[in-house]
Amino acid sequence: MSIAHPSSSEDVCSPRTVPLAWVACAVAAAGTAGSLFLSLGLGLKACPLCFYQRTFVMAAFSVGLVGLWIEPKRPGLTTLLMLPLSWAGLGVAAFHESLVMSGKLECPLALFGLGTAPAQSLTLFVLLVAVNTLAAWSGRCESARSSAAIPAVFLFGGLLAYGSIATAPPLPPTPTAAYDPVKQPLEMCRPPFRGSPSS
Repeated sequence: MSIAHPSSSEDVCSPRTVPLAWVACAVAAAGTAGSLFLSLGLGLKACPLCFYQRTFVMAAFSVGLVGLWIEPKRPGLTTLLMLPLSWAGLGVAAFHESLVMSGKLECPLALFGLGTAPAQSLTLFVLLVAVNTLAAWSGRCESARSSAAIPAVFLFGGLLAYGSIATAPPLPPTPTAAYDPVKQPLEMCRPPFRGSPSS
């Protein structure tokens, strides 16, 4: 019994797919390097939500790099596999930033002093989702199932994000006294003190 192989016309996808796939991999690589530099270079400590985001971006980078190396002719499939991880990271980053914006957490400044780590992570995941979605959509001709898989990928990524948020450790209690700037510098996300320093 012979195995049916796709015809050459089925393998021809948008010429944008390959560069978009490599851009997606490069974005994930930048996110991986940036998150590691926050800890190893700047001495910041990752909170549980930061760890989830770091895990998702590292996993997306690994899938992208290995996928493009093993299957260089199927970049659309690689980016489709990166999408659930990208969506999951985006969901956790959005939730994390919402805690900062609502005043439930305060986080240290991130790379180059441009916003906090959750804000930079959110920006990175928005870009990663956008590039992966474009690449996966333009590469959908690689398989008749690819187009149908994209909505399922978004749903799966959302479920991963929800599971990460729902199982994250609870926030520490709001402090009753001001943080000691020497003993307790702002080196990781924490609930802010809401009273006056003298109280």
